[in-house]
Amino acid sequence: MKSHELIRQLLQKANAKQLASEMGLSTSLIYKWAEPGDEGGSGALNPLDRVEQLARLTDGIRVAQWVCACADGFYVKSPKVQLNGETHSLTAASHEIVHEFADMLSTIAAAALDNNITAAEAKDIRQRWLVLQTATEEFVRSCEQGDFKPIMEKHHQAHQVRAGATTKQHHQA
Repeated sequence: MKSHELIRQLLQKANAKQLASEMGLSTSLIYKWAEPGDEGGSGALNPLDRVEQLARLTDGIRVAQWVCACADGFYVKSPKVQLNGETHSLTAASHEIVHEFADMLSTIAAAALDNNITAAEAKDIRQRWLVLQTATEEFVRSCEQGDFKPIMEKHHQAHQVRAGATTKQHHQA
């Protein structure tokens, strides 16, 4: 969806005159935002175009996080799933998402042991939650595309790291 299309939809429920007044702008500018600005259209560069431009030219993730926070939400980056014609194991992909969920529950349980969650523990819980959301989105996209290779590769790498940590602990003992 293009930005002017979204603004057009928003104006179906919002009063353009009231928006213009609240924002200190002209009503005609609000309406121009709802028109295409490219290819000979009479629209004006709208705030959504500017936000997209700012995200593209700077740290897009932080811009998206800020916009989401303004709407009482949060941003989770969608993973890139590449379809290469090979079908990979649903079992390994399922295991990875269950593992992420278990890690999330473990983080919550450890934080709640003393019936008090500190700011640092809340931050850890939030981080685990974002990882779980990203893993879930990756799983859903993999299901839609029928390719679980990216999840399997991450699972294999994580398994190697965990195996290396276990081997290191045995050598230290």
